[in-house]
Amino acid sequence: MFLHKHPYKPFIPKNSTKLIVGTLPPPRFSTNNLVEGDIDFCYGSKNGQLWKIIDRIFNLEFVYETSAKAIKQRKNFLIKQSIGICDIVESCHREKIDASDLGMQNVQLRDVLSYIKKHTSVTTLLFTGGNSKNGPEYFFRKHLKEYGLKLEIVSNIVPRIHQFTFDQRILKTVSLTAPSGAANRAVGSMELYKKMKDENPTFTTFDFRVLQYENFLKEK
Repeated sequence: MFLHKHPYKPFIPKNSTKLIVGTLPPPRFSTNNLVEGDIDFCYGSKNGQLWKIIDRIFNLEFVYETSAKAIKQRKNFLIKQSIGICDIVESCHREKIDASDLGMQNVQLRDVLSYIKKHTSVTTLLFTGGNSKNGPEYFFRKHLKEYGLKLEIVSNIVPRIHQFTFDQRILKTVSLTAPSGAANRAVGSMELYKKMKDENPTFTTFDFRVLQYENFLKEK
C-alpha cells in the first residue's frame, strides 16, 4: 500500500478572496519524480489544464517547465489576483500508484475551515471537480459535517453553486468541471457544450472550460 501525501502546503496570499480546492497531485509529485514539463507546484502536472486555462484567460504567457521561474510566475499571479490554493486532502493510501480520485483510501482531510477562519477575506471556494465520490466537493461536504454544517443549493446548473455559513460569514462554493483529460467525456456529454460545438466545429472541451472558469476567476 502506497502512502500518498500532499507535497505542498496551502498557498494563501494575504487578502485572498477565493480558494481553489482540489484533492491531490499525481503521486510522482510526492516522491519527487517529476517528468519534463511538470511544474513543482500545485496543479503542476504537465497533463493538467488548470494553469493553461488560467494562462488563456489572463494572457500570462506562462512557461511550462520544472524551474523556479515557472513557480514564481504562478505564485505572482495568485498574489496579484488574491487567489489561494488549499487542497482538501492531506494524505491517502493507494493500492495502485496512480492519480485517480476513486483509488484513494484511508483519506485524511485538511481542516480547510481553519484556513477560512484565519483568512477572513475569503468569500468563495472554487472546487476543481464536483460531488462524485472522492471529488473535492464530496470531501468538503464530509468536512462540513464534522462541524455540523452543510451546503445549501444556490444554483443546480453546472457549474453548481452552493453556500454555507461559517464564522458569521456566508461563503459560496462553485463546483467547476475538473481541469483534467479524464473529465473530457463528461464535458462532451453536456448539452451546452454540444450546442456550442454545433455552432462552432473548432470549439473544444478546453475552450468550454476556459469560458466556465473565466466567469468565476475574474468575478469580484
